[in-house]
Amino acid sequence: MDVEVDQYCFVCGLENPEGLKAAFQSADGKATGRVSLRPEHQGYAGISHGGVVSALLDEAMVYAAVTLGRWATTAELTVRFSKPVPTGEALVLAAEVTGHRSRLVECRAELRDSAGALLATATGKLMQSRALRPGEERG
Repeated sequence: MDVEVDQYCFVCGLENPEGLKAAFQSADGKATGRVSLRPEHQGYAGISHGGVVSALLDEAMVYAAVTLGRWATTAELTVRFSKPVPTGEALVLAAEVTGHRSRLVECRAELRDSAGALLATATGKLMQSRALRPGEERG
């Protein structure tokens, strides 16, 4: 699969007016990110929608996987919710590569509130595609 990159990613794209605009840093098989979800992202009053939370964890794992030098797309995603994820509060994401063979990258991610309480975790399997071109590095 060949991927083309623009700034319209729902999770991190700065030009997507409907996006979450999560900010990530990544290097050496790891990624960290920060985001605050708005009421538009809720499922119940004050509680973020599980699909939005899943998208955040997925994106964090992509950022970690891309540090290996190739774009990656999710093939499998498993999410476990520990506590309701609040809207309107600072949230912290962390992800890391846990395995890599051939074109398959395995990752794990977690989402915490600003006090450090664990809200959700995920594991994923991502398939690598084309190599990153100059200037496409994330992080």
